Amino acid sequence: MLTAGIVIVGLGFLAAMFGQWLAPFDPSAQELALRLAAPTFAHPLGLDELGRDILARILAGARISLLVGSVVVGVSAGVGTAVGAVAGYVGGVADDLISRVVDTLMAFPGLLLAIAIVAVLGPSLVNVVLALTLIGWVGYARLVRGQTLRAREFEYVHAARALGAGTGRILWRHIIPAVLPAVVVQATLGMAGAIVGEASLSFLGLGVQPPTPSWGTMLNGGRAHLLDAPHLTVFPGLAIVVLVLGFNALGEGLRKLVDPKAR
Repeated sequence: MLTAGIVIVGLGFLAAMFGQWLAPFDPSAQELALRLAAPTFAHPLGLDELGRDILARILAGARISLLVGSVVVGVSAGVGTAVGAVAGYVGGVADDLISRVVDTLMAFPGLLLAIAIVAVLGPSLVNVVLALTLIGWVGYARLVRGQTLRAREFEYVHAARALGAGTGRILWRHIIPAVLPAVVVQATLGMAGAIVGEASLSFLGLGVQPPTPSWGTMLNGGRAHLLDAPHLTVFPGLAIVVLVLGFNALGEGLRKLVDPKAR
């Protein structure tokens, strides 16, 4: 499972980084006379409703999906790890306050909250990243808080405290390295959620705006042609499914690797 996840995710990142050179056509170039054309040798995945090459647009959309996922997961994991470590180690009022905020945000369905945020801020790629980050850090905070409550009882943490190490030093040198494996696994699984979130918001018209290629907007554009040109939705949908399954497989494989009980 781990190997399959690495292969799929690796191919996804290669497509995102080198897609503009791998793509057979410009993703924005139109051939209106061939609109909705089925897959052929020249256009392996066919053409969309405006005569644009679907393969080229899927490769370009991979860059958007992985960029959004990487930024959202990076910021969410950083903020959530810092907040959760402080809450778990310091405890007291800080822990109560942070826990109440986390519980409040987790009470709302994540996607609905993201839709509300983007609807207020306006549709754009930056606002999608902001909305997904605002709802994404809470999961990391809760995870890290639980891990910190366990890690702060380790003997070397007590020894560091007895030697006069400050809270910041203990968190940075001892607590965070102890919880980092769990955060890495959570971040890998979080990439799948961020990709689905971006595609969902773009599908609803709240994310990436045309003509920028996005898997979500491609699905939205193909809705009207499900019967006469199903390839408009089948191939972008498969791209989302395969990449999400790849990240899930990678996360599950890493979980088994770092968790003796899972092994």
